Amino acid sequence: MSLLRICAVTKCLSRRNVFEKCTVRLSFKEHCQLCALVRYGAVRSISETPLQLQRRNVSFVFPKKEDAKKRVQEQSQLLDVLEARIQQLQTDILDVQHAEVHFLKVPSSERVALSGRGSKSSNQDKADLSKSGSKGAKPQMEKLTWEKKNKLKQQQHLQKKCSGTVKEKPAPKSQSSKSISKMLPGTTHKTISTTAKKTTPLTQTSKKKKTLSDQIRAAVYPVATSAAATVKVVKPRTVSEEKKKDLKNQHLREVGRIQTDGDADGKAKELERTLVQKVDQWTSSGMSELLHDGDGEANACGDFQQSVRSYLEACVFTENIDRAHRFLLSQHRMRGRRKLLNTDVYNIMMRLWAKKGMLHQIGRMFILLEEAGLKPNPRSYCAALECMGRNPNCSPNVITRCLSRMKEDGISVDDLFNQSVFRQDERDMVLKAVHTIQPDYLPGLNPNTSESYTSLVRDLYTQRADHQYPKLDFTQAELQERFQRQLSVEQACTVTIDSVETAKPVTENMTKMREQLTKHRAQWRTILLQALRESKMILVNTNTKDYRLNLYPYLCLLEDKEYVEIMIQSVANLPPSGESLRLLAADLGNRVFTKYAVRQKHQNHIVEKLANIYNTYTELLAKDTKEFNILPREKWCNLEMEQSSGPMLQGGELSWPHIITLELGTHLVDMMVKNLKINSDILNPSHERKLIPILYHMYTFRSTRQIGFIKPHPILIQMQQEATETKLTFDSYVMPMLCPPVPWTSVKFGAYLLTPTKLMRSVDGAVQHEELLEKCQNLHAVMDSLNQLGSCAWRINKPLLDIIISIFNDRGSDKLDIPPPLSEAPKIPQFNPHDHTYTPSEKAELRKDVVNAKRKCSEMHSLRMNALYQLSIANHIRDDVFWFPHNMDFRGRTYPCPPYFNHLGSDVTRAILVFAEGKPLGPKGLDWLKIHLVNLTGLKKRSSQEGRLEYANSIMEDILDSADNPLNGKKWWMNADEPWQALACCKEIASAVRSPDPTKFISNFPVHQDGSCNGLQHYAALGRDVIGATSVNLMPCDVPQDVYSGVAQQVEELRAHDAERGLKVAQVLEGFINRKVVKQTVMTVVYGVTRYGGRLQIEKRLKEIDEFPKDHVWDASQYLVRMVFGALKEMFTGTREIQDWLTESARLISKSGHTVEWVTPLGLPIIQPYHRARTQVIKSTMQCINLQINYDAKERPDTVKQKNAFPPNFIHSLDSTHMMLTALHCYSAGLTFVSVHDCFWTHALTVDTMNKICREQFVALHSQPILEELSNFLLKKYCTGPITEAKKKKYQEYKTLMQLLAKVPETGEFDLERVKESTYFFS
Repeated sequence: MSLLRICAVTKCLSRRNVFEKCTVRLSFKEHCQLCALVRYGAVRSISETPLQLQRRNVSFVFPKKEDAKKRVQEQSQLLDVLEARIQQLQTDILDVQHAEVHFLKVPSSERVALSGRGSKSSNQDKADLSKSGSKGAKPQMEKLTWEKKNKLKQQQHLQKKCSGTVKEKPAPKSQSSKSISKMLPGTTHKTISTTAKKTTPLTQTSKKKKTLSDQIRAAVYPVATSAAATVKVVKPRTVSEEKKKDLKNQHLREVGRIQTDGDADGKAKELERTLVQKVDQWTSSGMSELLHDGDGEANACGDFQQSVRSYLEACVFTENIDRAHRFLLSQHRMRGRRKLLNTDVYNIMMRLWAKKGMLHQIGRMFILLEEAGLKPNPRSYCAALECMGRNPNCSPNVITRCLSRMKEDGISVDDLFNQSVFRQDERDMVLKAVHTIQPDYLPGLNPNTSESYTSLVRDLYTQRADHQYPKLDFTQAELQERFQRQLSVEQACTVTIDSVETAKPVTENMTKMREQLTKHRAQWRTILLQALRESKMILVNTNTKDYRLNLYPYLCLLEDKEYVEIMIQSVANLPPSGESLRLLAADLGNRVFTKYAVRQKHQNHIVEKLANIYNTYTELLAKDTKEFNILPREKWCNLEMEQSSGPMLQGGELSWPHIITLELGTHLVDMMVKNLKINSDILNPSHERKLIPILYHMYTFRSTRQIGFIKPHPILIQMQQEATETKLTFDSYVMPMLCPPVPWTSVKFGAYLLTPTKLMRSVDGAVQHEELLEKCQNLHAVMDSLNQLGSCAWRINKPLLDIIISIFNDRGSDKLDIPPPLSEAPKIPQFNPHDHTYTPSEKAELRKDVVNAKRKCSEMHSLRMNALYQLSIANHIRDDVFWFPHNMDFRGRTYPCPPYFNHLGSDVTRAILVFAEGKPLGPKGLDWLKIHLVNLTGLKKRSSQEGRLEYANSIMEDILDSADNPLNGKKWWMNADEPWQALACCKEIASAVRSPDPTKFISNFPVHQDGSCNGLQHYAALGRDVIGATSVNLMPCDVPQDVYSGVAQQVEELRAHDAERGLKVAQVLEGFINRKVVKQTVMTVVYGVTRYGGRLQIEKRLKEIDEFPKDHVWDASQYLVRMVFGALKEMFTGTREIQDWLTESARLISKSGHTVEWVTPLGLPIIQPYHRARTQVIKSTMQCINLQINYDAKERPDTVKQKNAFPPNFIHSLDSTHMMLTALHCYSAGLTFVSVHDCFWTHALTVDTMNKICREQFVALHSQPILEELSNFLLKKYCTGPITEAKKKKYQEYKTLMQLLAKVPETGEFDLERVKESTYFFS
């Protein structure tokens, strides 16, 4: 080192203010662990410039023994000691923010000076260093000479103490040598040791401590320990107290900085190996769970890992590399946070450096992985090989060493391609590097794709000779054109459509308000744009600690104008009553994430590959291509394998934690509240002009909780209502798809083209469902059923839509379920609460009236806007064919993804939907249309099919009149239970009977077949209950059995008996007990409704009866709910036994600290996400948001919810399994099939075929030993751990649970085959 450099550094150090600020902090408050960095060869990386790092030969990526010996010899030179000291001081003081230096706070009682001589010598050391800055290098040389002598003494002392406790033996090949061979660094190394993996990592205790091996390393590597402080020994948590004492006695409490020659250094290394082996024997048994690649910690710290990963991904996406690098290092330096990281966090930076061809930086990441006690995974080696593939000058020897080290870690080359997610050209670069060594290598198939099906569907998948998969009525070119249209919609992320309210005549005031809103929105855009940019400038310059998350990267993911448009759209959609801050923030954050996810797919070149695969995929669906004997999922997977080059379509994007979404959304809301303003005199010029906010942040109460609320100003509300704007803007996922959905092929890929969608719906923040699905081996049957439901093409029933829109724009109709406008809402009473003319009781009554009026207005607005959205979407696609992609909830029940407009909606939305494909009615189609019409009226529920058909023929005149004059005729259809669907059916029947040949009439109308109290049907089948099966039509009967009427009849008999005995409430109820009063309670008992909930249901029904005395409602509902539960218990004895067994099993399982899990007969894993609630506080400049989190898997289960929910959830999982089986077999038979849970839809022509399949699959499902398999699963999962009798209470609970689970309820004698003959099972 030149004298000039020494002088420059020492002169810099002579600045007392800088020196005292930095050196004192380093000496007394923090312990610099440069030893770890030198141990892993990072000191040179830190000190070198990027240019020097680039110039280094890439062959040094894998250090060789000769290099290590050479460096050891160099260390013995006194001049190198001086150079290392100056480098250390320069790094610590001048470049501490950029150096990979790890600090550890040391308790004040243990702080020592840099020399290690004790606290009193610290000031002297500081003075010595200060003097050295002015007098040159001589004091430094004297100091180092003293250190050499002192270290020799300490090393002799160390050897003397250890020789008494450790028996000398020939040292085998050291773990450090093995570790060196495994590293992938891009820097020259000192000796790299894996002892950090073999011993307990430094833990968060009251005082920071240090292991014996660390002390020995301090003696071996003097440069690294130049700033070492005296510390105590870490006591492994899993070692016995006796061994802890021995370990403590065998460790040294003081280590100084001593410079030795090569011979002493070698002896110390040999001594270190011997001692580390002894320590390993003590700690290995208790540390096995810590030696992992992060997967074991995933459940405990998933939110933290997800937050860190999403932050790094955001930084990388915005090319803010320096921020990402500093953030990862800051997380790594803090031991408490380092333990929560996993390998995939480091892989994010590796992937970045690989793109830039910086192999030395990837090496540094491998060093950090080693320090964190983590192992590289296939994705880590992919990044290294990708980097090598991008470097045309990369030596084959480097690649060979990488592959061999990878093999030592138990990772094969096939694992790289099967377990990694590739973006852009990453796969090609990895393959290029592999081909350098193995030119003939071809990636093997993923072994996890081997298909093993349950017995329920094995024949369906293995025997396909008679399958007739349906085609769409489109050519391949038409489908490809539709794909481009849908792709454009999703790339834009939003869709603007015309509102159906445009049909209203435009008034002068309406035009004025529209102009005012347009003008102000332009001003608001400018203001928000400026505010956003100022906010980003503040955040980027905020002097916060690196380890804290900063919103700045999330505000750079999109263009500034896109954030502004999201905020403006949220203002337009805000209801007059306002919205809670939490919901509004979550909505804003989710919109940003959706746009970001789409941009990621563009950046990763996924869009181009998606287009290529989809265009080829259309040959499976198009009518002008050959027939395929393959399912959509299988076809798509085959195409992905054929086009394996380039990026992967699945799993590349990381979802954000719910907390980050809320924080980002809250930041945007705060910006809106502070900056969006309007003139106060805009509606009334007589008012004083001043700028007022258009949004107010206020607080309101929900039950007993106070929540933040964002409410629009009345001026804005009035302007929006009077403007009656003609445009509505929606997120793209709100709209139905214009092309067939992408088939579900994995947990993370399917449905929309670009918009991220979950296979299983869950509460925001809950991850246990997704983790469970990812572990599942085979979900093919479940995904294929969802694909089948989503493959159904739809059209709009335009004549019916026009009628509904006309009524909607003409004040609506409560009777026909068309919400009226807010102009029809009740006026909110106005009164002065300080007016003394009102008595306190009158004021209380007026306040109650005000609250009720406001609630009514809010409900009316909500219903009106929902109807407006539904009708506007339907009107927008009135001339198009469209599709509804599907996913499911955690029980397996399926739902369309578009939230507003779908066939699961109200009577209105169902009525305006018809199948896009038409089929002739055939010989029985017209009869099925007539029977379906009678079912929609709600009449003749206890009549046979022949009786219903006869009734339909008798009212044919009313049917035709309703079809021809729906609004001006007899209006017979308006009295039906489902009036709009009844009207649509009337029109279809009229068209059919007037056609030349009804059997050849092409019908697009869906005919429904509904289960008869489907939940009780599953219970009766499970228990083989003859009486229960007969009550719910599992048994063939001449006329349908109505369980609701049966319960009402039995309750009436009991009531009459009590009335005779003089019971007052029974006498009051005379003449009021009917089917309608008890139906809801009977229907929901099977789904876990309690007596309290049942009483509320009956109370509501009694209040709807005008003649019933209102003062007896409570007593009557209490009496009736007791009678209903008693009647059901008598009628369904087997059902009650099964329900009680499920309930008690869940209670004991949750009491033992576990959540209830099970697997459906189709192999779908299910877990109940009910845990004890905890509160998490999110701080923002607006307010603190308290999140009530009841899905945290780290919390104990909520026993009450677990036990009450298990029976209904289990039954829901069975009815979803039945539906999925029916869907799969209908698809293989070429039928069009959709479902609304237990209501199945198909063409009139194929109703009989669907009914046959439906019954066969119900019998096949319940022919499985469902309860026995559930019992075995629960026993295996919850009763396999060893429980000793020492803990009496726990042992008894364990024994009780085991006995209960093993005792499956006994079944009756009902023959399941009779279901195939039952006409009214589904009808």
